Amino acid sequence: MENTIREAFEKKDMVLSTRINSTWPVITEIVGSSGIYDYIEFLAEYAPFDHYDLEVLAMACELHNIGSLIKVDYANRIYVAQKALASGFQGVLFTDHTKADEVKETIRGIRAATPELGGKLGYVSRRWIRNATFSSQQEYAKEVSKTVIGFMIEKKEAVENIEEICKVPGVDFVQFGPADYSMNCGYAKNSKEVKEAEKHVIKTALKNGVQPRVEITQAQQAQPYLEMGVTHFSLGTEVKILKEYWNNEGSKLLDILRGK
Repeated sequence: MENTIREAFEKKDMVLSTRINSTWPVITEIVGSSGIYDYIEFLAEYAPFDHYDLEVLAMACELHNIGSLIKVDYANRIYVAQKALASGFQGVLFTDHTKADEVKETIRGIRAATPELGGKLGYVSRRWIRNATFSSQQEYAKEVSKTVIGFMIEKKEAVENIEEICKVPGVDFVQFGPADYSMNCGYAKNSKEVKEAEKHVIKTALKNGVQPRVEITQAQQAQPYLEMGVTHFSLGTEVKILKEYWNNEGSKLLDILRGK
């Protein structure tokens, strides 16, 4: 079974995603039916969910031929990542890693347990990439390797080690996290130091053949990143989109109703 995100990485000049918090598959279908986005990112780091939710989200993505990626907590990352892959998810975004050795160990957790790959993942008897149709365990292991893997770079130590992290085999993309990084360093989010750290992460990733992904809230924010060579964007987050609409339009309506 094809990995839609992997194919977008290999064949498209630009890759576009968006982030959702809801497990209601209709939200995923709304994104998919737009024909704009290459994949959805489910924010499992923040949102409540169960195993059935993961399967339904993956199925909704498949119906609309878009990819599915999950962002997971650090503490139980391998367990959740394995269950998401078994449900049909095509990619994983890991958080809070700071060292290359830590990244290597995490990648091993979602690689097949073969002599060549040296991973820890067994032959999963669930719907993941419809493994019942595979002719051999070796074919299954090959498909496992197509999983798209990303890492958030959001701690001071991670920025300092970005070169080594990008050199780890299997790292497909990285994303700088300004909110966590600024908190970790004691900076204001929009400070010069944070902007410089972001530029350093982007430049280092590109130099090492790793895609830097940038999260934006408005289309026009993409331009300076395009000039830096970024081709992978995440546009908007479901709850933030709703919050902005309800706050802005609600305030305007109140003004109209009050005759202002």
